[in-house]
Amino acid sequence: MKKLDKLILGSFLGPFLLTFIVVDFILLTVNMLKYFDEIFGKGLAFSVYMELIGYFVISISPMALPLAVLLSSLMTFGNLGEHFELTAIKSSGISLLRALRPIGIFVFFLAIGAYLSNNYLVPKVNLKTFGLLYDIRMKSPALDIKEGVFYNGIPNYSIKVNRKLDEVRLQDVIIYDHSEGQGNIGIILADSGRMEPFFNDSYMSLTLYHGYNYKESRGQRGIMEKPVDFSRTKFSENQIIFNLESFQLNRTPEDLWSTNRSIKNIAGLRMGLDSLASEINQITYLNYLNTESSYPYFARERKLTPPKDISERKRTDDSIRALKTLEQERRDRELTRRKDSITVNGSGALDSLAFSVMSETQDQALASLDSDLSQRSDGGFDPNALIEKRKKLMDDVQDPAASDSGNDSSLAKPTFPVQVQKEIPQRVFSPEKKAWMDSMIVAGNYKTRAATVALNNARTLKNNFNNKLSQIDNLEREYRRYQIAWYQKYTSAFACIVMFMIGAPLGAIIKKGGLGMPVLISIIFFIVYYMLTITGEKWVKEGLTDPFFGTAFSNLMLLPFGLFFLRQARKDARLFEPETYTEGVKKLINWFKSKFS
Repeated sequence: MKKLDKLILGSFLGPFLLTFIVVDFILLTVNMLKYFDEIFGKGLAFSVYMELIGYFVISISPMALPLAVLLSSLMTFGNLGEHFELTAIKSSGISLLRALRPIGIFVFFLAIGAYLSNNYLVPKVNLKTFGLLYDIRMKSPALDIKEGVFYNGIPNYSIKVNRKLDEVRLQDVIIYDHSEGQGNIGIILADSGRMEPFFNDSYMSLTLYHGYNYKESRGQRGIMEKPVDFSRTKFSENQIIFNLESFQLNRTPEDLWSTNRSIKNIAGLRMGLDSLASEINQITYLNYLNTESSYPYFARERKLTPPKDISERKRTDDSIRALKTLEQERRDRELTRRKDSITVNGSGALDSLAFSVMSETQDQALASLDSDLSQRSDGGFDPNALIEKRKKLMDDVQDPAASDSGNDSSLAKPTFPVQVQKEIPQRVFSPEKKAWMDSMIVAGNYKTRAATVALNNARTLKNNFNNKLSQIDNLEREYRRYQIAWYQKYTSAFACIVMFMIGAPLGAIIKKGGLGMPVLISIIFFIVYYMLTITGEKWVKEGLTDPFFGTAFSNLMLLPFGLFFLRQARKDARLFEPETYTEGVKKLINWFKSKFS
């Protein structure tokens, strides 16, 4: 590495780290404010807050990196231009592209690291973030009983303390017991008390002194029945144990969040896309079958069959599902065989040996059929034939006696006589009979009834179709969201390169360093980038454009700006100097004067 590369790269790394920390802190503050009411005031330990902040810092890094690259590259080349270092570099015969090379290589590897982080690190961090946020939301606020205010934080109890001597000693205590769920039927009054948590703050002991316990029975009685019982108990000391498990931070298993697309890498997203596509195809296939049965009159002569691509996908999904079931059965048999192999008595050993022979025969049969699955790519694969073949082999292995005795005539299946259905002659009605039947229909108001039944059936069919369409639309929307999450792992990394192509030439043009003009321009471009990103993703969610184009829309729109600024920087254009535009306006005015004078 030459001294020039060290100079330029060294002047870039400092602002980059500084701006990345600042941008990350700003985005972290925005995220923390979003969950402020849910995470603060819960009495959490400092380590829990630091863990949550660490997760937030990593999860927002894909958004902070492009802005940090834009701002730092603009500041770096703005400082070089402001101190005439860039001019000295060009005067020595070194082109602008050569000066951009060290930072460009660094940004290229930074983009690769951003992609790896988006694909491997960020999904795991999002999983832990969702779990921790959910646990914090489910945790009750910290136990904070104030003087003169009813405290309802403890389930089924409402406590009021008129005076607190300290965190343990209480005076003039009122407790409403709602544990029976019938209102204020239990009241405890005490002159003083002591509040002491124990067992790692999982329980709290409230010892009351010199008070009364009032309890009223709640029952339904008529006017002439006796009043309900009312009891008053005087006590000198009464101890109540409260369960404080709701005040503890209980960690939820991470398996509950396994279906969220934010915690999946590219392989997981592809599996999710395949599952959604299979589900959409399944619903569409069933719609074709159910629609034919919904129109019995039109379906007598015309059959409504699903398209070929839907039927092929349905057969493929069914074959894969059947193969998975057979594989699970094979594993269950292997587990059962291992359990039986430890049998020590004679009959058990014989049964185990017979079962192992049967299992080996069945495993060989299933293994021989695995080669049939490889013919799927050759075009001669028939899923239904493969499934039938596997079922036949499974039946033969599980019941070998039946297959061996197939030639025994005594065990042959009985034959039943085939009943031939006689053809019913068609009756021909006379005109007088037809007129009489028509009069009966008119007199019985059958036409109106038939129209009402048909209208109800049509409404039912319409509602069913609307429900199916809504279900398919929701699944397709979720499918497009999975595609957005997939392509975002590439586009957010590529955004670092686009921002560098904008920031570095722009800094060489404006020749202003520091935190003034570079920060203003960086914020403007980042807002534009963010708005274009949101717009493209919205188009994809609504199905208005291709998923890849919508996700990469912001990069595609800003890339021409980067190429334009790079071209202007190579020509030492003065785009941000007022004299450039004033001279152009003067030339235009002089041209008009000379033309029309």
